[in-house]
Amino acid sequence: MEEHELKAIALDVDGTMTDSSRKICISAIEAISEAENNGIPVIIVTGNIPCAAKMLAIMLDTTGGVVSENGGVIEYKGERKLLGNIEECQRAYEYLKTKYPVQKVEFSDERISEVAIERNIKEEIVKETLKDFNVEIYDTNFAIHLTDPSVDKGSSLEILAAYNGVKTEDIMAIGDSENDIEFLRVAGLRVAVNNADKELKAIADYVTSEPHGDGVAEAIYKFII
Repeated sequence: MEEHELKAIALDVDGTMTDSSRKICISAIEAISEAENNGIPVIIVTGNIPCAAKMLAIMLDTTGGVVSENGGVIEYKGERKLLGNIEECQRAYEYLKTKYPVQKVEFSDERISEVAIERNIKEEIVKETLKDFNVEIYDTNFAIHLTDPSVDKGSSLEILAAYNGVKTEDIMAIGDSENDIEFLRVAGLRVAVNNADKELKAIADYVTSEPHGDGVAEAIYKFII
């Protein structure tokens, strides 16, 4: 890990800011607010649908913009950019339905760049069944996502970094699951919360002693404030 002056924070949501029941941790809210008050923009980077991610950014008063649907959609200062193509994802899902009794997660009609299905099927089975489709498959521990392989959280974070006038090496990224690997890889400081997947911990510069939002607060206070 090289030394950089950290100028922004990129944060995953589910499993990172929130606990296993998807409740956001108060400690994370307080740390995010302090970072913003100290002039450090916070970028929300999530697999959630755009309206949910945008609402979270509004309620937390973050200023760095939003990456939603695992990189398929980005928003910054009222401007939205669609990067992912949902058509191949939908085709793959329709084929998967002919093989297994899968179904989309709640609010799936709001998704515009990917398909997310309930975790009643193993990720390995989905990958094997859809190996002939041009889709990327992630298990976020909350849903299995079928995404456009041309985009991910990392490539979209690079775009938002430029919008914020910072380099990706000056960003601290915090996550918990395999779909966070790409955006941690492009960041200057890679942080995995204590409850993170082992694959993410393996590439992290720092693993927090606390899980979920308490780990987010730990990292922000240690490296930013």
